[in-house]
Amino acid sequence: MSLFLRNLFFTILQPGVVAGLIPFLLARKNFENAFAGSLQMYHYGGMLVCLVGMGVTLHCIANFAVHGRGTLSPADPTQRLVISGLYKFSRNPMYVGVMLMLVGEAIFTQSANLFVYGIGVFTAFNLFIVFREEPRLKKDFGTSYQEYCKTVRRWI
Repeated sequence: MSLFLRNLFFTILQPGVVAGLIPFLLARKNFENAFAGSLQMYHYGGMLVCLVGMGVTLHCIANFAVHGRGTLSPADPTQRLVISGLYKFSRNPMYVGVMLMLVGEAIFTQSANLFVYGIGVFTAFNLFIVFREEPRLKKDFGTSYQEYCKTVRRWI
């Protein structure tokens, strides 16, 4: 139960803020306008991309809890290297999922602010992964992580 509650907390805190609260604050009027009128095809396309991103992100969070015995947060990381599920195809599918949510929201709202924000978030993710996360994973998981890096791409 403790692991579930920690994952719930960090899910709300991290992807919830990055892909939920901040985009809403940046494009509040765009969201309101979209729901005030009739939905267009691009609205449905944006919703689909966002929902796929949510599914990817939630799948990865569950995988971290079940197989890694930890959370998505660097403050409470997994105890085991997670290389199953979507991690067979990307070393960072959770970040891909969050980016899909942001792209979907930007499409849905047609907000230039969200497109620019998404570029900034991707840049921050990439810098964090390269300079903080990957060195920590190399230190924590050694050879097994290095072998994993040889067979699975950073993104997609």
